[in-house]
Amino acid sequence: MSKNMNLITAPLRKANPITVLILGICSSLAVTAKLKPAIVMALSVTVVTALSNLVISLLRKGIPSKIRIIVQLIVVATLVILVDQFLKAFMYDVSKQLSVFVGLIITNCIVMGRLEAFAMSHSPWESFLDGIGNGLGYGSILVIVAFFRELFGSGTLLGYQIIPQGLYDFGYVNNGLMILPPMALIIIGIIIWLQKPEEEK
Repeated sequence: MSKNMNLITAPLRKANPITVLILGICSSLAVTAKLKPAIVMALSVTVVTALSNLVISLLRKGIPSKIRIIVQLIVVATLVILVDQFLKAFMYDVSKQLSVFVGLIITNCIVMGRLEAFAMSHSPWESFLDGIGNGLGYGSILVIVAFFRELFGSGTLLGYQIIPQGLYDFGYVNNGLMILPPMALIIIGIIIWLQKPEEEK
């Protein structure tokens, strides 16, 4: 039980895909200017990672070694297309904001990395949990980055005004730097810096 729980909790901190393994950085720059797209992207990656891990683990003994990458890509691409169509059908506005980045989940290093490093050598249940854990670990960083970027860059969260109008009347101005892509890297760098001392203890 503790081993299974560790598969979910470890990627949230000590084995986080973004802050520890430095994977999936591109989407953290592109989809974190607003909180809602970041949450949707986080959930999308979690679903794709968990289900692709599960499917590949179920098929692993029957996949010839020479074509395993092709099979993995087919599985991931199928799941990404399903997620993309779901978003277009039920969350069209967010789908437009995410643009091509949902499709780029297919090439996300986290997804392919977990298939190769874990799903190909572990049971379906463990692989499923590993996919959930790594998806949530990736998503947690996206949400944290988007929280600060939207709050200080636009004064809102999920589109709702958070910073009181009174502050603007007194001269407060939103920080335009926060909504520029480089700010995502700076925030991630701060998170890595805050996280590092804990790992060294």
